[in-house]
Amino acid sequence: MKLDNQTGWLTEIRHFPSPYFNKRSNNKDINLLVIHNISLPPNEFGTPYIEQMFAGQLDKTTHPYFAQINTEVSAHFLINRAGKIVQFVSVYDKAWHAGKSSFAGRDHCNDYSLGIELEGSNFVPFETIQYKKLVALIVLLTQHFPAITLERIVGHETIAPGRKTDPGPYFDWQLLRATLRQHGLK
Repeated sequence: MKLDNQTGWLTEIRHFPSPYFNKRSNNKDINLLVIHNISLPPNEFGTPYIEQMFAGQLDKTTHPYFAQINTEVSAHFLINRAGKIVQFVSVYDKAWHAGKSSFAGRDHCNDYSLGIELEGSNFVPFETIQYKKLVALIVLLTQHFPAITLERIVGHETIAPGRKTDPGPYFDWQLLRATLRQHGLK
C-alpha cells in the first residue's frame, strides 16, 4: 500500500469514490486524524450499506433506520471487520466525516483532518485485524503528513463531545498508541 502523491489515493486497496467532499485550500494543513466507528444498520456488520452510503448510492427505503439519518457523509477510509480498507475520498480533499467539531481551539475539523471509519459499534470490541490495518494506514499517512502526531490522533468523541461517542468504549486506545510508538510515532 502506497500513497499516490499526485492523486491522494492509496494503491492496492479498493476505491469507492464519494460525491461528498470538498477541495482543501491547503494540503499542507492536514494535521489531525479522526477515528470513528460505524455500522449500518446499527450493530449489524458485513452489510454493503456503509460503502453505499459513503458513495451516495444508499437506497433509503432498504431499512427504516436509513430514512432518519443524514446520508450525505463520507470518510477518507473504512476498515471493515475483516480488515479490508476502502478509500472514498482523496486525502487531498475534505471528507464530510467530522460535522460540527473543534480541536485545540480550532473549529471545522474537516478542513485539516483525515477520517478513518472502523466497522463496529460502541457495544462490541474491534477485531485484531482492524487494529493491524489501522496501524499500517496511520504509519503510512503520518509519513506523508508528519504534523499528525500521537496527540493529534483522536476519536470523534474528542472533537464533538456530547454529540458523538465513537469510536466508543471498546476501542483500545492504549493498544493503538503503544503499537504506533513501536513504529516510531511520537
